[in-house]
Parts: sequence; C-alpha cells; structure tokens
Amino acid sequence: MFDLRSLEHSTIIYESPQLDPLLRLCWNKQDPNYLATFMVDSYKTIILDIRVPSLPVAELGGHSGCVNAIAWAPHSSCHICSTGDDAQALIWDLSPMPKPVEDPILAYNAEQEINSLQWSAAQPDWVSIAFSDKLQILRV
Repeated sequence: MFDLRSLEHSTIIYESPQLDPLLRLCWNKQDPNYLATFMVDSYKTIILDIRVPSLPVAELGGHSGCVNAIAWAPHSSCHICSTGDDAQALIWDLSPMPKPVEDPILAYNAEQEINSLQWSAAQPDWVSIAFSDKLQILRV
C-alpha cells in the first residue's frame, strides 16, 4: 500500500507464501480497514485487515474449484460472497473474526463455473452472477 503523497513510505499489506500473483481485490464498503483478495488458481479467499499487515485475519476455503470473483455486501461490514470454478456462490458471515470462519451461511449451485459476481447496492437482498451465456439474479 502506497501513500501517493509521499512515496517514501509504503507498507506491504500481504504477500502470498509462495509469491503467487493476486488475481482480484475488493474493499469492504462499510469498513475500509478490510480488504478481500484471492490468488491465481486458489480455492481460498483471503481477508485482510490493513491495520495488521502481512497476516490474513481469515481464509475462506469453502470452494472445491478456483475462486473467480468476490463481492462485499454493500449494507453489511461482515458479509462477503465468493464464486468459483466449482459453480458455487458462497455467502460468508465474518462476524466471528478473529475466530476462524469455517463454513458459509448460504450456498448456491449454478449450472457451470461462475465467472462474475455483483452485489446490488440499491437492492442489497440481491446478488447477480454470470456463467456460460447466462445471468442470474439471486435473492439472499
């Protein structure tokens, strides 16, 4: 993380253990201290607290295929959705952190691997996913 006002000061928030590239990242809309990311070809979503650099506060490992997309709930600081090659959309409740978060609170199985995900800011009860040539809107 860099402060663009003074590039002399920077902090490495997270480096994967094998230096695998991070594919995507997403800021928590309700609590700007939290950031989610995942690595290329990884089955886990990494939750980071920028106040505690280098160590993930949670690793969400519920997928049996590579993670493709993540989205924080726009109305809640402790809910996040992840999707992957296993055709699952998983919604996680992170309120138990720093205790481990073992299982998602909701799971949806699509017909094929899910490529894209968006959580509606205007209608926070709805999540949209895209797979193959389809778009589905799911009520959570």
